[in-house]
Parts: sequence; C-alpha cells; structure tokens
Amino acid sequence: MSSPVVGVLALQGDVAEHLVALSAAGAAAVRVRTVDELAGVEALVLPGGESTTISRLAAIFDLLDPLRERVAEGMPCFGSCAGMILLADRLIDGRSDQETIGGMDVTVRRNAFGRQVASFETDLDVEGIEGGPMHAIFIRAPWIEEAGPSIQVLARVDTGPAAGRIVAARQGHLLASSFHPELTSDARLHEYFVDMVRGQR
Repeated sequence: MSSPVVGVLALQGDVAEHLVALSAAGAAAVRVRTVDELAGVEALVLPGGESTTISRLAAIFDLLDPLRERVAEGMPCFGSCAGMILLADRLIDGRSDQETIGGMDVTVRRNAFGRQVASFETDLDVEGIEGGPMHAIFIRAPWIEEAGPSIQVLARVDTGPAAGRIVAARQGHLLASSFHPELTSDARLHEYFVDMVRGQR
C-alpha cells in the first residue's frame, strides 16, 4: 500500500516535529504553505503553536477558506494543541477577532490549563491506541469544554484539578489532541491518524 501524502500546515509552530512523526508513521509528509500545496495532499496536520498567529497567517496566505472547504469535503485533519483550537466550531477565551477552520462540534477553551509555567506532563490512556498509556506533554494547552453528540472522546485527564477534562477526541475524519504527541518519540497517535487517512481512500 502506498504511503498517503499528509501535509503539515507550515505557517508557525511544531512543523518539523510533525513531519518526523508522520514519516515514522508511514506517511509521505510534506509542508503546506500555499493553496496549490494544499491541493496536493490527502490529509493535513495542524500543528501546535500559537493559534491566533496561525489563523492570521492562514488568512494572509488566502488559506482559511480553502482549508474550510477541504475539511467540509471530508479531508482527514489532525490538530494538536493550537490545531485543536483551529478545528473547533466554538471557542472560549479566544480573541474577539480570532477565526477558526472549524468542523468539530466542540467548544474549546484556550489556555485552559494555565500559562506556560503551568505546563505539565502525564501519562494518558487513549482509546484506540494499543500498547499502554501515552506520555502526553501539555504546553499552554486547551481542553474541550463541551462536545456534541457526534464527538468520540478518546482521552480525559484523570488526575489533578483538571480531572475529567477531554484532551483528545475524534469526529469522523477529524482528530484533535490538547497535548503534543509530536514532542515525544511515540508515533502511535500519528499512526492512528495515518490509518484514518488510509481508511478514507
């Protein structure tokens, strides 16, 4: 089976790390900065970074509407941290002028776990991921405050003051995590996403 061509939106954030993880997961990973490059991929990763910066740059590069169209047409998309914010239909604590790509029937709270100094790491059981818990790195991370009926919850934080909060979810062809799987050597969530892409061929 040929490797699916999976893009990483390369405007800001953890682009290189996602490219490495996607390659390890069996994808042909490429950077996406233009509409033409977007047209050449089967799926897309929205990386961790600064969600307002990414959305602003996407608007400057005339990518926002094409991204929304591809997501609406069923292109598989995986958003980590800032990428989760970009996939959300609704935001809490976003900037008044902040735009998202949307597609997931979720309400996401930006910087829900606190500022940079509140960043933390923990182990999470993620539904659909075999081989034991995943080590999850949270950096100024969001969480899903409310999830619509079509959302499949994949992981929740199980300790501390945020216990019970949703930190990974799927809605059909869309996948989102509050944490940064690209910052570990564990490519299992990227493998899960690549399998999603293969399943849509």
